Amino acid sequence: MNEMNQIMNEHSRYLVRIAYLYVKNWSTAEDVVQEVFVTFFQKSDQFRNEASLKTYLTRMTANRAKDYLRSWKHKKDVLFDTVFISSKSTEEVLLEQERLASLEKHLFQLPLKYREPLILFYYDEQSIAEIALYLELNENTVKTRLRRAKQQLKEFFAEEEGVDE
Repeated sequence: MNEMNQIMNEHSRYLVRIAYLYVKNWSTAEDVVQEVFVTFFQKSDQFRNEASLKTYLTRMTANRAKDYLRSWKHKKDVLFDTVFISSKSTEEVLLEQERLASLEKHLFQLPLKYREPLILFYYDEQSIAEIALYLELNENTVKTRLRRAKQQLKEFFAEEEGVDE
Protein backbone atom coordinates (compact mmCIF):
# COMPACT_ATOMS: atom_id res chain seq x y z
CA MET A 1 0.00 0.00 0.00
CA ASN A 2 2.84 2.37 0.85
CA GLU A 3 4.46 1.72 -2.56
CA MET A 4 1.20 2.63 -4.32
CA ASN A 5 0.94 5.92 -2.44
CA GLN A 6 4.55 6.76 -3.23
CA ILE A 7 4.08 6.09 -6.96
CA MET A 8 0.87 8.10 -7.06
CA ASN A 9 2.36 11.04 -5.13
CA GLU A 10 5.45 11.06 -7.30
CA HIS A 11 3.74 10.89 -10.71
CA SER A 12 0.13 12.02 -10.46
CA ARG A 13 0.58 15.79 -11.03
CA TYR A 14 2.77 15.21 -14.07
CA LEU A 15 0.41 12.61 -15.53
CA VAL A 16 -2.64 14.83 -15.01
CA ARG A 17 -0.89 17.60 -16.97
CA ILE A 18 -0.07 15.14 -19.77
CA ALA A 19 -3.67 13.87 -19.86
CA TYR A 20 -4.97 17.44 -19.87
CA LEU A 21 -2.95 18.23 -22.97
CA TYR A 22 -4.93 15.55 -24.74
CA VAL A 23 -8.43 15.84 -23.29
CA LYS A 24 -8.55 19.61 -22.58
CA ASN A 25 -10.46 19.21 -19.32
CA TRP A 26 -8.91 19.00 -15.84
CA SER A 27 -11.51 16.73 -14.25
CA THR A 28 -11.43 14.36 -17.22
CA ALA A 29 -7.63 14.37 -17.08
CA GLU A 30 -7.79 13.42 -13.40
CA ASP A 31 -10.23 10.60 -14.26
CA VAL A 32 -7.90 9.35 -16.99
CA VAL A 33 -4.94 9.29 -14.59
CA GLN A 34 -7.02 7.55 -11.94
CA GLU A 35 -7.88 4.84 -14.49
CA VAL A 36 -4.20 4.56 -15.41
CA PHE A 37 -3.21 4.00 -11.79
CA VAL A 38 -5.97 1.43 -11.26
CA THR A 39 -4.89 -0.44 -14.39
CA PHE A 40 -1.22 -0.21 -13.44
CA PHE A 41 -1.77 -1.56 -9.94
CA GLN A 42 -4.00 -4.36 -11.23
CA LYS A 43 -1.45 -5.38 -13.85
CA SER A 44 1.82 -4.19 -12.28
CA ASP A 45 3.32 -7.64 -12.86
CA GLN A 46 3.29 -6.86 -16.61
CA PHE A 47 5.71 -3.94 -16.13
CA ARG A 48 9.04 -5.33 -17.39
CA ASN A 49 11.35 -2.39 -16.47
CA GLU A 50 12.32 -1.93 -20.13
CA ALA A 51 11.72 1.79 -19.61
CA SER A 52 11.46 3.96 -16.53
CA LEU A 53 8.24 3.84 -14.56
CA LYS A 54 7.57 7.48 -15.48
CA THR A 55 7.88 6.68 -19.20
CA TYR A 56 5.65 3.63 -18.80
CA LEU A 57 2.96 5.59 -16.93
CA THR A 58 3.21 8.47 -19.42
CA ARG A 59 2.62 6.09 -22.30
CA MET A 60 -0.32 4.50 -20.48
CA THR A 61 -1.76 7.97 -19.81
CA ALA A 62 -1.39 9.07 -23.43
CA ASN A 63 -2.99 5.87 -24.68
CA ARG A 64 -5.87 6.11 -22.18
CA ALA A 65 -6.41 9.76 -23.14
CA LYS A 66 -6.51 8.84 -26.83
CA ASP A 67 -9.02 6.09 -26.03
CA TYR A 68 -11.13 8.68 -24.25
CA LEU A 69 -10.98 11.04 -27.24
CA ARG A 70 -12.33 8.26 -29.45
CA SER A 71 -15.11 7.38 -26.99
CA TRP A 72 -18.77 8.30 -27.19
CA LYS A 73 -18.53 9.87 -23.72
CA HIS A 74 -16.05 12.43 -25.04
CA LYS A 75 -18.20 13.28 -28.03
CA LYS A 76 -21.15 13.79 -25.69
CA ASP A 77 -19.09 15.84 -23.20
CA VAL A 78 -17.92 18.21 -25.93
CA LEU A 79 -21.48 19.50 -26.15
CA PHE A 80 -21.36 20.57 -22.49
CA ASP A 81 -17.88 22.11 -22.30
CA THR A 82 -17.62 25.44 -20.54
CA VAL A 83 -14.92 28.07 -20.46
CA PHE A 84 -13.69 29.30 -17.09
CA ILE A 85 -12.47 32.88 -16.91
CA SER A 86 -10.21 34.00 -14.08
CA SER A 87 -11.36 36.94 -11.98
CA LYS A 88 -7.91 38.22 -10.96
CA SER A 89 -7.65 41.95 -11.02
CA THR A 90 -4.12 42.88 -12.06
CA GLU A 91 -3.67 43.87 -15.66
CA GLU A 92 -0.46 41.88 -16.19
CA VAL A 93 -2.01 38.69 -14.90
CA LEU A 94 -4.99 39.16 -17.20
CA LEU A 95 -2.80 39.79 -20.22
CA GLU A 96 -0.70 36.73 -19.45
CA GLN A 97 -3.83 34.63 -19.03
CA GLU A 98 -5.14 35.93 -22.35
CA ARG A 99 -1.92 34.94 -24.10
CA LEU A 100 -1.94 31.50 -22.49
CA ALA A 101 -5.62 31.00 -23.30
CA SER A 102 -4.97 32.03 -26.88
CA LEU A 103 -2.04 29.64 -27.14
CA GLU A 104 -4.08 26.84 -25.59
CA LYS A 105 -7.01 27.53 -27.92
CA HIS A 106 -4.76 27.46 -30.96
CA LEU A 107 -2.87 24.42 -29.74
CA PHE A 108 -6.11 22.49 -29.42
CA GLN A 109 -7.18 23.58 -32.91
CA LEU A 110 -4.26 21.61 -34.31
CA PRO A 111 -4.98 18.06 -35.44
CA LEU A 112 -3.75 15.47 -32.91
CA LYS A 113 -1.04 14.28 -35.30
CA TYR A 114 0.55 17.76 -35.11
CA ARG A 115 -0.36 18.59 -31.51
CA GLU A 116 1.13 15.42 -30.04
CA PRO A 117 4.73 15.86 -31.31
CA LEU A 118 4.60 19.54 -30.35
CA ILE A 119 3.55 18.70 -26.80
CA LEU A 120 6.14 15.94 -26.48
CA PHE A 121 8.90 18.16 -27.84
CA TYR A 122 8.24 21.40 -25.96
CA TYR A 123 6.33 20.33 -22.86
CA ASP A 124 7.77 16.90 -22.17
CA GLU A 125 11.18 17.96 -23.58
CA GLN A 126 11.68 14.75 -25.55
CA SER A 127 14.13 14.55 -28.43
CA ILE A 128 13.06 13.95 -32.04
CA ALA A 129 14.40 10.39 -31.76
CA GLU A 130 12.42 9.72 -28.55
CA ILE A 131 9.24 11.13 -30.09
CA ALA A 132 9.73 9.04 -33.23
CA LEU A 133 10.18 5.92 -31.14
CA TYR A 134 7.20 6.75 -28.91
CA LEU A 135 4.85 7.54 -31.82
CA GLU A 136 6.31 4.77 -33.97
CA LEU A 137 7.13 7.21 -36.76
CA ASN A 138 10.17 8.05 -38.86
CA GLU A 139 12.28 10.88 -37.39
CA ASN A 140 11.80 12.94 -40.56
CA THR A 141 8.03 12.55 -40.19
CA VAL A 142 8.28 13.92 -36.63
CA LYS A 143 10.36 16.88 -37.86
CA THR A 144 7.82 17.57 -40.60
CA ARG A 145 4.91 17.43 -38.18
CA LEU A 146 6.69 19.77 -35.76
CA ARG A 147 7.41 22.23 -38.57
CA ARG A 148 3.82 22.10 -39.83
CA ALA A 149 2.42 22.48 -36.31
CA LYS A 150 4.55 25.57 -35.67
CA GLN A 151 3.54 26.99 -39.06
CA GLN A 152 -0.15 26.45 -38.30
CA LEU A 153 0.24 28.12 -34.90
CA LYS A 154 1.90 31.11 -36.57
CA GLU A 155 -0.99 31.32 -39.02
CA PHE A 156 -3.56 31.15 -36.20
CA PHE A 157 -1.84 34.02 -34.38
CA ALA A 158 -1.47 36.05 -37.57
CA GLU A 159 -5.20 35.66 -38.24
CA GLU A 160 -5.99 36.62 -34.65
CA GLU A 161 -3.82 39.76 -34.86
CA GLY A 162 -5.48 40.68 -38.16
CA VAL A 163 -8.91 40.38 -36.55
CA ASP A 164 -7.91 42.45 -33.50
CA GLU A 165 -6.67 45.39 -35.56
